[in-house]
Amino acid sequence: MDCIYKDPNAPVEDRVKDLLSRMTLEEKVGQMTQIERRIAQPNPDLIKHLCIGSIFSACGSGPKVNASAEDWADMVDGFQSKARESRLGIPIIYGIDAIHGHNSICNNGVYDKSIRGATIFPHNVGLGATRDADLVQKIGEATALEVRATGMHYTFAPCVAVCRDPRWGRCYESYSEDTEIVRKMTSIVTGLQGKPPDEHPKGYPFVAGRNNVIACAKHFVGDGGTEKGINEGNTISSYEDLERIHMAPYLDCISQGVSTIMASYSSWNGRKLHSDHFLLTEILKEKLGFKGFVVSDWAGLDRLNVPRGENYRNCISSAVMAGIDMVMVPYRYELFVKDLISLVKEEKIPMERIDDAVERILRVKFVAGLFELNSSDRPSLDTIGCKLHRDLAREAVRKSLVLLKNGKDPKKKFLPLDRNAKRILVAGTHADNLGYQCGGWSYKWLGRSGRITIGTTILDAIKEAVSDETEIIYEEEPTADTLARQDFSFAILVIGEKPYSETFGDNLEGLVIPVKEGADLISSVTNNIPTLVILISGRPLVLEPWLLEKIDALIAAWLPGSEGGGIADVVFGDHDFKGRLPVTWFKRVEQLPLHIGVNSYDPLFPLGFGLTYKEKEEKSLNLCRNNL
Repeated sequence: MDCIYKDPNAPVEDRVKDLLSRMTLEEKVGQMTQIERRIAQPNPDLIKHLCIGSIFSACGSGPKVNASAEDWADMVDGFQSKARESRLGIPIIYGIDAIHGHNSICNNGVYDKSIRGATIFPHNVGLGATRDADLVQKIGEATALEVRATGMHYTFAPCVAVCRDPRWGRCYESYSEDTEIVRKMTSIVTGLQGKPPDEHPKGYPFVAGRNNVIACAKHFVGDGGTEKGINEGNTISSYEDLERIHMAPYLDCISQGVSTIMASYSSWNGRKLHSDHFLLTEILKEKLGFKGFVVSDWAGLDRLNVPRGENYRNCISSAVMAGIDMVMVPYRYELFVKDLISLVKEEKIPMERIDDAVERILRVKFVAGLFELNSSDRPSLDTIGCKLHRDLAREAVRKSLVLLKNGKDPKKKFLPLDRNAKRILVAGTHADNLGYQCGGWSYKWLGRSGRITIGTTILDAIKEAVSDETEIIYEEEPTADTLARQDFSFAILVIGEKPYSETFGDNLEGLVIPVKEGADLISSVTNNIPTLVILISGRPLVLEPWLLEKIDALIAAWLPGSEGGGIADVVFGDHDFKGRLPVTWFKRVEQLPLHIGVNSYDPLFPLGFGLTYKEKEEKSLNLCRNNL
């Protein structure tokens, strides 16, 4: 062949070197540019003319309203065709936030066979409760299949933050407050990308083939340790603590060949990570040997602190010189391209830094096989939301549930429930709300209420689990007449947090169960009826002593996703509880931050706590304390 870079049998580094030597400055800058779908779709020719390196969809940003999976695939293929029309034919990487399944591919309640809803798995905090690395790897494999079926190649996952404060609005995106649990859960990288061979070079990116996607470990580094849990805040720590607590999971990701790492919005001791040369270059790239590319977060350059009166050029220079390789613009692409080219021509950014960034981007594209990709080279659309994946999600839900209380009398357990009960009251805002049980990053960035996709609500699951003779009475907020009845066998209340994401989820004061939908409902129902409370939340919430005393059983169900059947599987006794707390359950907000290792560790429930049907509460508590 005339061009080494077009030879699929040539070594990757030879292909990278050959292609880089043929590129103009403008084409190199184009490769460093990542734009949002809403920019590319109305003007696809800019992909060709600017040699754009990557396009992505923000959560919920699709080709059209209620787009089918095929619509998504056709859109991505169209963008890829434009990229191949560029002078050198360099393919794009198409990314999306598939962080608990392919969570943007929902159908907004439109039940049409052509609009298939993706499988929505439990959020990371729930997966951390499972402690099951093999299960998490399988979830990565299933997610990769569903993402590739829609033509995409890249997911901005996993989040490997170590959450040290539940006030953080991204607490549910963290597997645990315990570094070792988070490290264990990084097995999802192998699920997403495939398992590299034993002889694979350390730090080198790896993607196995057409059924796998490029993964992104995020957010480097310390995002879960910010002061008071403030999103995009400041993590105050020594380097040794930063390395020991927050950086350790990245070593596991790198050892599995993770291809990209996203810089954090947050700061370390007042230094913005997006402009921290020491951490991004000296540590991540040089000390840890990471050979993939570093990507910025959404408009991350705009958040940089630059001296008063200076402009966007300084933000670009600070980030690129710190070690950012691909810049998620996502809309200011024209200004970014113009200014970066100008900075290089003015020798304010050396060409060596540009070449290093582009080498890393091209390396990942070659490793992922994107140059050999064609529109038909993807798994079947039938993998999206298939029974195999939904069964896997249901298993994850079962294993994620943490039983916090089971009976007012230690000698008499309340669960499992009797599926042959005569009459059951089901109530609460979250009992029949698929959007609430999926949480944030589901259909939309902030999540949404209602039937956002195909799935099983907890009410659906209860109805499926009980006998034909059992009467289910469902009222979101039971009337006085209903509560006055004396013929209920028991009640199931499903309450919790409404969906949120990032800063919109920061909760610096309350962390309380909403009064009207939660505490008041518990008070009114438990006066007359034995009650199981299922708490849907992305983090521990305040559990007042009176509340714990009134209820008969309490389950932390986290944000279980689309397969509510996993909850019924356990509460009616088909499976035992396996989940253990991935985070400390505090008594009072004033205790925060409260996590394992602090001197005044006095939790309501410690890290690792979780009852089962086979153990007494006292035994379980002691076991958890001894095996944190």
